[in-house]
Amino acid sequence: MAQPQGPAGDEVIIDVRGLKNSFGDQVVHENLDLQVRRGEILGVVGGSGTGKSVLMRSIIGLQVPVAGEITVFGEPTIDADPNEATDVRKRWGVLFQGGALFSTLTVAENVQVPLREFYPNLDQALLDEIASYKVVMTGLPAEAGPKFPAELSGGMKKRAGLARALALDPELLFLDEPTAGLDPIGAAAFDELTRSLQKTLGLTVFLITHDLDTLYAICDRVAVLADKKVVAVGTIDELLKLDQPWIQEYFNGPRGRAAQAGKGDIQSERRVDLVEAQAIGGTDDDNRRRPATQAEAD
Repeated sequence: MAQPQGPAGDEVIIDVRGLKNSFGDQVVHENLDLQVRRGEILGVVGGSGTGKSVLMRSIIGLQVPVAGEITVFGEPTIDADPNEATDVRKRWGVLFQGGALFSTLTVAENVQVPLREFYPNLDQALLDEIASYKVVMTGLPAEAGPKFPAELSGGMKKRAGLARALALDPELLFLDEPTAGLDPIGAAAFDELTRSLQKTLGLTVFLITHDLDTLYAICDRVAVLADKKVVAVGTIDELLKLDQPWIQEYFNGPRGRAAQAGKGDIQSERRVDLVEAQAIGGTDDDNRRRPATQAEAD
């Protein structure tokens, strides 16, 4: 499995300062600061209720904070000029938790949604060509393009959502729990895909996850949310040296110790399992077909 590599440079792509988010009397974030560097995969972790997804939604403009400043690519995202905000939004892609695909659209049509939003004059032939390319780029078979989300396995839905997130050739990619609900082989495959795309496309990745294997496998740095703020940012080795209660419990608890002890061997085994599964026709997750209906994405 590809090992984490240091960020390409110290240029700050996302700069969050003094962020406060609250819902009624419940304060989720208070004086939160965070910087994300160009070219890195930054993992974001924290206990339930620490507002990991709220932080992401604040950065991309879906959640209006009570206070604070947020800039992406040097441009403010809070109360931004509509035209400037549009220019910045073209430079990022988002994979929401669960994929958030529109159930009444095919995979190809889902991928075309951001293209139609930002480039309404593109002809259909070009839209189809771009969608087909993005579908294959994320490891889906070309035959997945005309399928509807209900016809896909959980792993395939995640890849379809990723294809849509990559539709505009973004520089910045937001991933919200991308391996949640996947079996270990499917999760390992998605980790490999994320690192491969990050290296090939030069992406900066903001990755929310609970998956310790993902943190060890592909994250360059990890930001820890606790006590309504980011209490630490660094490599896992740096975080392990900190005397912070939640960090110690998270990384040195039973699952954390298992991930540490087996990070080399487990990654090698997962890669072998993945290769063997692909040789016999795909992973368990990608071979499953679970007919189901899905509400329209928000």
